[in-house]
Formats: sequence, structure tokens, C-alpha cells
Amino acid sequence: MSARHTRDLGFHLTERDIRILEDLERFRLLTTRQIQRLHLPVRPFGESVSASAATRGTTRILTRLEALKAVARLERRIGGQEHGSALTIWQLGHSGERYLRLRRGDTSRTQYLEPGRPFATHMLAVADVAAMLREHAKAGHFDLLELQPETACWRPFTGPGGQALTLKPDLFVVTADRITETYSFVEVDLGTEHLPAVLRKCRLYQQYERTGIEQAARSVFPAVVWLVPTTKRAVVIHDAIAADRTLDPTLFWILPAEQALDQLAPYAGTHTT
Repeated sequence: MSARHTRDLGFHLTERDIRILEDLERFRLLTTRQIQRLHLPVRPFGESVSASAATRGTTRILTRLEALKAVARLERRIGGQEHGSALTIWQLGHSGERYLRLRRGDTSRTQYLEPGRPFATHMLAVADVAAMLREHAKAGHFDLLELQPETACWRPFTGPGGQALTLKPDLFVVTADRITETYSFVEVDLGTEHLPAVLRKCRLYQQYERTGIEQAARSVFPAVVWLVPTTKRAVVIHDAIAADRTLDPTLFWILPAEQALDQLAPYAGTHTT
């Protein structure tokens, strides 16, 4: 693929096209429905018709970008309540990846391969949280000051023994209203991770908190929010953290994913137990 072809691609892209490509680079995988929620939001009136029309419009945009090799669809789909094209999974195509790199003068290169099902399912669950936050922010419910997915939200630091460590949240989120700012590290748990792995991740968060790096930069340490699939899973993780005498349970908030706004939006709620 020539540099000229990549430069010429810019003549075929709208500003919304570029924002879609940037989100695919940022989140790595998005479904048609998620792209619609992020870039063609449904209007308040006639919601069911508007949602259908918005999905068709999103599909047309993605089909055009696919013809330009700016995006690529995955062969597999995931299960869910959506039907048809809404569940198609997209990632950056070769032209789109190279265009974004050249646009910012980046000489590195990322190779996009067909991901495995567990990875795809997790990345799309993270993207669902991001889409929900953007939807509420666009509706004027709060301001979304920062929304960083991995790897932008990762935090390298030095452990107590001098070892190089990296904290790897799924998302870093800052929301605000006129009075309150809410800072959160988000972990999206699908109920497949063994408890020892969850507790190891909690210990890593606590190690990072004790460095004071985040507090020096932001004057606060973000809440560590575990979003889980069920209330039963929330209770299991909550009890495991409480039983671990090496952990400070006040650092962690565990709640079902459908209650995410209770903690991630301004005026946070309380622990789910």
C-alpha cells in the first residue's frame, strides 16, 4: 500500500469518519451498535425508529470505509440481544491504521490480527462502558473530562523491591458536574477470572496507591471500580477483598455493570455488598 494511496484516503474521509477511525484505534474493537452509540446518537423522540435509522446509517458509513480498507470486519460475531449488522465487530483496516499514523507523524506500526473470543468479548464489554459514559455526557447529565482506555491509562511504577511494574486498568475515567469531580480506575470483570488473579490485581492497585504518584499528579487516588456481571459475583469479590488482611477494602468498589453510573458519575453511591 503506497504512501500516496494513504494520503489520498484523507480526501475520502469526513471528520466523523476520522473520529470513528480514532475510536477503533483507541478501543481496538467496536460493534456496529457501539459505533452508532458513539457517533450517531439516537434522538430523544421516536427512539425506536431513530435507533433503527441510526444503525442503518452507521452500517452505510462502515461499508464505505471498508471499501477504502480503512476498517475491517471480524469473521466472528459475539452473542447478545442485538441482531444482524448491529453485532458485526470492526477493527482498523490497513489503510485506516496507516492514515492515522501518518496524520500524527508516527513511524511505528500496529498489526491488527483476528483476536480470540475471550479477548474480543472483554474489549467489547469495556467499550460498552465507554459508550454509556459518552451517551450520558452528550445528553448533558455530566461532563466527561477524561476517558482513557488501555494502553493510554496504564501506569508504570517502581515496586517496593525496586522492580519495574505496570498497573493495567481497563479504563481511567474522570466525570464532573458544577461541584464534583469523580476519578475512577475501571476493571471490567466478566466472571471468568479466578479470585486469586482478582486479588493479585487488587494488591497491584494498592502498591501503586502507596507510591503516591497519582495523588501527586491529581491530589486524589481514583476509586478502583470493579464492574461485574451479577450481584453474586460482586458479593464474592467484596468478601474476598474483605477477608484478605493485606488489602485496604476502602480502595475498591464492586458493583454489577448495570449500576456503573452509581459510581462513575458525579455524586457516587456506596459499596455494593
